Amino acid sequence: MYTFIKLGGSVITDKSGREAADLPLIARLCAEIAAARAATPDLALILAHGSGSFGHHYAARYGVHRGVPPGGTFLGFAHTAAAALRLNRIVVDQAITAGLPALSLQPSASLRTRAGAIQYWETATVATALSHGLIPIVHGDVAFDDVQGSAIVSTEMLLEYLAVATPLRPARVILVGESAVYTADPRIEPHAERIPLINAHNIEQVLSGAGGSHAVDVTGGMRSKLELIWRLVQQVAQLEVRLIGPEAGLLQAALSDAPLDSGTVIML
Repeated sequence: MYTFIKLGGSVITDKSGREAADLPLIARLCAEIAAARAATPDLALILAHGSGSFGHHYAARYGVHRGVPPGGTFLGFAHTAAAALRLNRIVVDQAITAGLPALSLQPSASLRTRAGAIQYWETATVATALSHGLIPIVHGDVAFDDVQGSAIVSTEMLLEYLAVATPLRPARVILVGESAVYTADPRIEPHAERIPLINAHNIEQVLSGAGGSHAVDVTGGMRSKLELIWRLVQQVAQLEVRLIGPEAGLLQAALSDAPLDSGTVIML
């Protein structure tokens, strides 16, 4: 079984800035993945990351997520794709520096959507890379859309497609982003409490309290991400999704199945 890891765009970049990658953090997260893989050499990983202050800026500026009208220009589409690739190059280079056999695979090269939903993605290369012991690295990206011309495909959408529409079923998904899901926004409400477990008993209550992002995010913010994660948990048997922050040691501990007194676990 596979482990999917997502590095949130708001973690590895300053989303309120412009193409502001957090190089020390990216390097440390890659080093933690390398340490976990050294301890468990057969750990099969797919690494994905958001676009943060790279792709989201151009997508919002040009409205790529809303589509391109007939006869409209795809200049924004090109800018968004190029920015996403610039961040991907940074992540891949840091992964290789950490000793990981990382391979960049650009989703938009073989991705098609219809009204914003993935219709087709050629993923044979992902499976082949895994069979050779490589770590495929994919990222949130643009897509040609059969209805609206263009669309944005979030990292969560890509991971859902891999988990549901291909044989690459994950046993766990680790999302490095917000430190946990809380009863309210901890940035605003000092008495907000961490929700350690989300399951069928409390998912509706959690979704009703989930808000949006705090910076430019054309993929919908926290609520839409939680909805997608819950849909994924319902479709993949015995899947465990763990949401953790980027604090030192947490990613390595999560990959090593060490007990964590932080974050949020989402499962049936």
